Amino acid sequence: MARAGSDLLLDADLLVPVPLHRSRLRSRQFNQSCALAEVVSCRCGIPVDPFALERVRSTASQVGLSRSQRAINLQGAFRVPDAMVPRIAGRRIVLVDDVLTSGATVNAASRALLRAGARRVDVLVLARVCTS
Repeated sequence: MARAGSDLLLDADLLVPVPLHRSRLRSRQFNQSCALAEVVSCRCGIPVDPFALERVRSTASQVGLSRSQRAINLQGAFRVPDAMVPRIAGRRIVLVDDVLTSGATVNAASRALLRAGARRVDVLVLARVCTS
């Protein structure tokens, strides 16, 4: 990921993993996006902040949903906590996720980061699901 995203990482100030809702995190006991961000951080030296973005609403599984249903499912699901706004404002953020399908998750998360004042948000994912 660090090699494939080297152009994005060149100007990045902060890596932000896509968060899980606390109930999903409790059942899984790890956040795969955070684990990926930590490895990328070790490779490129850019700090990772797993608390810069939070998932404030538990959402239904995206499996089987259409593109528009996925976007609706994620509306209002993410926010930057007030205490983290200074960490985000004016910064170039790389949002890290494990899988990109329709883009609804990274779109919703990116919007929250931009509303908090991020200068730019780029996305780095491990895998992309090709849909027809």
